[in-house]
Amino acid sequence: MTSEYDLIICGAGPVGLALAIALVQRGVAPQRICLLDAREAAAGLADPRSLAMSYGSRQMLEQLGAWPIAAQAIEQIHVSRRGHFGRTLIDCADYQLPALGYVTHYGTLLGALDRAAREHALTVLRPRQVVQTTEHPDRIDVNLSDGTSCRTALLVQAEGGVFAQQPARARHYDYQQTALVTHVQVSAPLLQRAFERFTAEGPLALLPQDGGYAVVWCMAQARAEQLSRFDDAAFLRELEQTFGGRVGRFLQVGERATYRLGLNADSAATARTIAIGNAAQTLHPVAGQGLNLGLRDATVLARLLAQEMTPAALNAFSRERRTDRQVAIGVTDAMARVFASAPDGAISQGVLALALGALDLVAPARAILARQMMFGWRSAR
Repeated sequence: MTSEYDLIICGAGPVGLALAIALVQRGVAPQRICLLDAREAAAGLADPRSLAMSYGSRQMLEQLGAWPIAAQAIEQIHVSRRGHFGRTLIDCADYQLPALGYVTHYGTLLGALDRAAREHALTVLRPRQVVQTTEHPDRIDVNLSDGTSCRTALLVQAEGGVFAQQPARARHYDYQQTALVTHVQVSAPLLQRAFERFTAEGPLALLPQDGGYAVVWCMAQARAEQLSRFDDAAFLRELEQTFGGRVGRFLQVGERATYRLGLNADSAATARTIAIGNAAQTLHPVAGQGLNLGLRDATVLARLLAQEMTPAALNAFSRERRTDRQVAIGVTDAMARVFASAPDGAISQGVLALALGALDLVAPARAILARQMMFGWRSAR
């Protein structure tokens, strides 16, 4: 027997769950929605990865009933260039907000959204992988890895994306960089402040979390592999030399992992399918916009699908989200290409230092950047 739905969401991560919950809140019957997830729930809940969320994302999570959660508030963001005087400090107090954003664990956020989904009696099938989809003029047939099948009017791809070679139609760029991620403890933490430090190797971000900092350090792959093999003491010395002494001495480091960095941005859709979140755009982490952009996708798509569960709603979504997506992708891509890995002495690094100094002096320009990062293009206009 083939199960029938109005909407199938491939991916029960934060963005897919947010879409489903928002639809039910807007009056769509939960039994008409099905979420498919490739891994067991326990694997997602145990995922220790750090996530950076904007204040705008917090507002969306509040509406979904998935806030408060265990998260470290970011009240200030300090942006600097190693070896240059230019820097800027963005402070939530300048915008009458309690925080610019928050840092939490993936599993923590997923758990809050998963609980909200259960409260709304949403169907989540785990573990299920899509083996094949066949699109017809009036429906999509979906074959699953367990041998079952289902039928839906529309399908949303919300599986988390990874950087990999894409079809010719995709906007694709290999930054020739790898991110090394870990967690460190320091002697003088400033837990209300996040740091984005541009170096000759690439951007280095320290995000306050768990009494220390989540580290996202971007560099050439060979350098990342080398640092991954260092013992803890040697690694901490390298990190402290690169970052400086703003948070005191680097004392302890956790497990280290690496992942390749690039841009995949493919908004292509069919009449009855659409991609949102990382499935539509996989970004460089330099501006921390991946999750925030995905939650904005989910919020807009829910509003449109609640009005009509038709291909016309998907077309309207593509039109409405085009500008915000293009701005976020463009800003992130420009920062990654122009500033992320230019060597010391490069013209772009001098321009970056001047720009950071100018931002610190010109409050309206700083406000435009801050509001874009917190709320996206529509609120920044």
